[in-house]
Amino acid sequence: MAHYAKVNNGIVEQVIVAEADFFDTFVDSSPGRWIQTSYNTRGGVHYGQDGQPDYGTPLRKNYAGIGYTYDSAKDAFIPPQPYASWTLNDDTCLWEAPVARPDDGQLYTWDELSTSWVLENNE
Repeated sequence: MAHYAKVNNGIVEQVIVAEADFFDTFVDSSPGRWIQTSYNTRGGVHYGQDGQPDYGTPLRKNYAGIGYTYDSAKDAFIPPQPYASWTLNDDTCLWEAPVARPDDGQLYTWDELSTSWVLENNE
């Protein structure tokens, strides 16, 4: 089985699981087209069952989700921009914060007003 995204005007409207030959007989009169997506692809890397990169062939940079954009020039699914200050990484087609998240084992959330990571209050 494979995953397919229904893309209309560049936006993913639906994602289904189907056999490739399903589309040989499937009649869809709604606007848009079906494009294959890979559940195991994120940031242009293919991941195995254990969640580790397995050097498989990545497909369209990211697994499609409803509301994602399909960029035909990049042949990539791009998630919605989470914050106005974040920029798109053209290699991974993922959004990146203007400053790296601290890597100290603590939980942080993004604060758009200060454009910084804020330590979560665990009280």
